[in-house]
Amino acid sequence: MARRAVARRYAQAVFEIALESNELDRWQADLEKILQAIGEPEVRGFLESSRVPLEAKQKLLAGQLKGCHPLALNFVYLLISRELLGMMEDIIGEYRRLLDSHRGIQAVEVTTVVPLSEDEKERLARQLGSLVGKKVVLENNVDRGVVGGFKARIGDRLLDGSIAGRLEALRRELAGMKR
Repeated sequence: MARRAVARRYAQAVFEIALESNELDRWQADLEKILQAIGEPEVRGFLESSRVPLEAKQKLLAGQLKGCHPLALNFVYLLISRELLGMMEDIIGEYRRLLDSHRGIQAVEVTTVVPLSEDEKERLARQLGSLVGKKVVLENNVDRGVVGGFKARIGDRLLDGSIAGRLEALRRELAGMKR
């Protein structure tokens, strides 16, 4: 949980800089470019080595990330100096979440026993969208343990509309009546 909180703080800072300069899409593209560059195993090893001076790491990245916003480069240099480069993917995920929220989009992870058809996805997205007051983008996962119905994760909330969930709630309710 602490890792997610740290990623969220860095993403929030980057998002505020991007919002203030009205460069949300450029920052997203630059962050993706940085992630791609540091994703190469040889580059990652070089950047995470404590034996390599920071200046050499900066020189390598400056060459690979030509065209990136200077503040985006400074951001990655900061992560390197604080030995937090491994959090870049988490930070970008949080940045995307902030960007979507800013644009009125909510990602929802829906788990069902069978894959949903496109019509079912659209109908469920509309229903969940009216519930959260945003445009919903669904990701459908399949889990045979759901039995029937669905489970929807909306941010930190879980809506359990599965048959197993309803049976469990009924079991707890009946157990509470015995007292």
